[in-house]
Amino acid sequence: MPAKPAPIKKSAKKAAAKEEKPAEPAPVPEAAPAEVPPAEAAPVEAPAEAAVAESAPAAEAPAPEGPADEAAPTNAPAEAAPAEAAPVEEPPKPPTPPPPAVPTSAPQSLSVDDINDTSVTLKWRSPESIGSGLDGYIVEYCKEGSSEWVAANTELTTSNRFVINGLTTGDLLNIRVVAVNAGGRSEPVTLPQPVPVREIVDRPKIRMPRALRSRHVKHVGEQINLVIPFCGKPKPVISWTKDGQPLDTKKVNIRNSDKDSILFIRKSERDDSGRYEMTVKVDSFEDKATLVIQIVDLPGPPASVKLVDSWGFNAALEWTPPKDNGNTEITGYTIQKADKKTGEWFTVLEHFHRLNATVSDLVMGNVYTFRVFAENKVGRSETAAVTKDAAHIQKTVPAEVVVPCPVGIVYKPPEYKEHDFSEAPKFTAPLSDRAATVGYTTKLLCAVRGSPKPKIEWLKNQMLIGDDPKYRQINNQGVCSLEIRKPSSFDGGVYTCRAKNALGEATVACRLEVKQVTIQDEKDRK
Repeated sequence: MPAKPAPIKKSAKKAAAKEEKPAEPAPVPEAAPAEVPPAEAAPVEAPAEAAVAESAPAAEAPAPEGPADEAAPTNAPAEAAPAEAAPVEEPPKPPTPPPPAVPTSAPQSLSVDDINDTSVTLKWRSPESIGSGLDGYIVEYCKEGSSEWVAANTELTTSNRFVINGLTTGDLLNIRVVAVNAGGRSEPVTLPQPVPVREIVDRPKIRMPRALRSRHVKHVGEQINLVIPFCGKPKPVISWTKDGQPLDTKKVNIRNSDKDSILFIRKSERDDSGRYEMTVKVDSFEDKATLVIQIVDLPGPPASVKLVDSWGFNAALEWTPPKDNGNTEITGYTIQKADKKTGEWFTVLEHFHRLNATVSDLVMGNVYTFRVFAENKVGRSETAAVTKDAAHIQKTVPAEVVVPCPVGIVYKPPEYKEHDFSEAPKFTAPLSDRAATVGYTTKLLCAVRGSPKPKIEWLKNQMLIGDDPKYRQINNQGVCSLEIRKPSSFDGGVYTCRAKNALGEATVACRLEVKQVTIQDEKDRK
């Protein structure tokens, strides 16, 4: 048995050489009988026979006659690879036909967005399933009682919103929307209820801006342009009145739109001040809003000013409020004086609120004239009221001249006994014990009172410190402090503060402990 595999390998080489020549199929069956292997080796080479048969389909007819193929070695398919390069070509497959076009699903959530007397506005959502794409939508409507659907758009619309125009007021319409693509029309989505073509009444409402809810103040000559928005359907009817009377269209211009009303005055005057009322009306519903406009100007001068009296270096004045306050309240007055010699005006009082004043610090021997201006939030009046009389400031009488005193009542002021504030020293804040570190400046504090001002002394261990430069002693408004500069361990002890004056003395003490900082060696730390 071990000597039989040698002829098997030799016959396999010859069979592979013959397979490389497909043009000579005749010698293959002749050589096969000469190299017949023993029957024992046939089952071992059976898989190789199947591999040779698959690689050479052209020789399928002679294969059963030649048993040599059954004994082909396992490496025969690798040597037969060149024979696979020239197989019989299969005919090309026909192209796969495209899938049939599928229409989309029906559009979703069709609803009415707006209605008026000639149009209906619709909106919807895209179909859930697009299918073969989406080219657009067709909107159709049908009158109630009719079966004829009319397309509202001649061309496809890609928007999810559409306005059907040119409708007749009073019609009742059924409306549907269809999606269109290459597969055709989708299932329509229809409004559940017929839509009446009519204007929907929306109650009118004026939305007054916050800045206009209070008084609106402008200066004379300024432009007024107020925009007041409102809402309401159908278009409301707008009307304006001033103090209950129709507006003068020559002075006030009103511009109305669908959403707001504009009140415009090119150049405001005092007469434009008043209460303006705006009314917005829809059918039997209406809304009103009131706007107060105030046109202010500079005030007029005070009605009159009078010199009441003059004495010494003083002059007393009185005046009355102006007749024209500039359409706003008077905020104050300005008083000026002028010397008759120079004629120059100088402001004495400004933003003065009372109707009388006393002017002081006048120069003796001079003659003064006074004038008063009125003020409001716009500014100061252009003109002033001037006193008719002048104030003569008399020169003082020389000391040599004796002027007899007039007979009359002599005023004797009451005598008041002065309060005695004398007090012995008393500490209001005592010293407190402290602990300090060597080399770090520390301070001791306390507070004392007394009259006359007490003398402060500091003691250490009952010994007077005096003017030692190591210590700094401060006494400020009764707060006493002792600063010890960079103390050492010898500076510890009992410190006493002593205060004394003519009425007595007081002391307060504390203990100061000065600690030494110890640093351990690195070896001790380890």
